[in-house]
Amino acid sequence: MIKTLLDRRTFLSLSGSALLGACAAPQDTTGPNPNAGFVEGYGPMFDSGYTLPGIPPEYTQGVNRRITGTYLGEQPVGTIDVDPYAKFLYFVREGSNSVRFPIGAGRAGRSFAGDGTIQVKKKWPGWTPTANMLRTEPEIYGPFAKGIRGGLRSPLGARALYLYKGGRDTYYRIHGTNAQDSIGNSGSAGCIRLFNQDIIALFEMVPLATHVHVRSEEESQRVDPENFNRGIEMEAHRTDPEAIYSEEAIANDPLPIFDDASLDEGNVPL
Repeated sequence: MIKTLLDRRTFLSLSGSALLGACAAPQDTTGPNPNAGFVEGYGPMFDSGYTLPGIPPEYTQGVNRRITGTYLGEQPVGTIDVDPYAKFLYFVREGSNSVRFPIGAGRAGRSFAGDGTIQVKKKWPGWTPTANMLRTEPEIYGPFAKGIRGGLRSPLGARALYLYKGGRDTYYRIHGTNAQDSIGNSGSAGCIRLFNQDIIALFEMVPLATHVHVRSEEESQRVDPENFNRGIEMEAHRTDPEAIYSEEAIANDPLPIFDDASLDEGNVPL
């Protein structure tokens, strides 16, 4: 690979780093390559009994893909540094080993701000709208008040990192998503979304008690002015409850299959 030297205020990167080799489905060397046509690291994956689709190349154009390189931000090694204005999440590591992921952020006024810690990690987590979501947007979240168990239908995707502040759950998550077009844009109810392929990679890197810092608008402009306010603000996505709760939808979404190690860690779907 060739190291690319970018502007002082951007991330120094090695593009196309193969971080998911150990997780990818075995390839049949005698047949078609399932990763053909996808950016490296974003092809189809097999995980917990599910086959995750690859990310279409139109969603991984330019900076909207995972890269590894030298972090030039302001947080110490071991921190998750989130820039909701530039739509990036950094996992800060020594030397040129930091990783930058593209993210989808919350719509205006809905994002987590400041600092927190990762106190819970779950594979294929379930989701229930919060009381605040039900109160402020009942037309969107009301039909799903009873929640959705972990699996292909869950809007938290393949993994979730649960943000706590002062020892209390903030109800904000760093999680996967099936809404691939939301990555690089603002469109969530406040949580931080990643492609499923990316949240699986981040989940394996990040230990419990990891510190999370979310940049302010001023900090984003100071550290990464080139990417400040990239993307668009999207309207809230409306899902037909029938696509979630019908007998057919449930039948097509079996429970995830975890290995013993996952169960020992308490990573069962909600």
